[in-house]
Amino acid sequence: MAITKTGILAALGTVAVLSMSGTAYAGDAAAGEKVFRKCKACHTVDEGGKNRVGPNLNGVVDRAAGAVEGYKYSKAMMESGITWTAENLDTYLLKPKDMIPKTKMAFPGLKKEEDRDNVIAYIMAQ
Repeated sequence: MAITKTGILAALGTVAVLSMSGTAYAGDAAAGEKVFRKCKACHTVDEGGKNRVGPNLNGVVDRAAGAVEGYKYSKAMMESGITWTAENLDTYLLKPKDMIPKTKMAFPGLKKEEDRDNVIAYIMAQ
């Protein structure tokens, strides 16, 4: 079987699509673990981890907002209709109350794009 230019381009296209599908994110997960220290007082990320002041974030990407069993969400979060994509998390983490005005989350946000990218990569790696 000969490798053709068309075949190589098709393979590269597939890799590009897969990398944007939510299975990978541009941030640095190791750096994100350090940023996540700001979140640890309220959230866990371990599989099967307990809810704290905020819900466990393991598996949050591609999950509907307000879907963790046993956690009492604000009415605003429950009615938001949001699915937590990496992009939605980025917007939310910039300034949570701008995205969901009556959220219970008191955290003011992560102003640095690099910090948001890294913490999202860390959460996705869990």
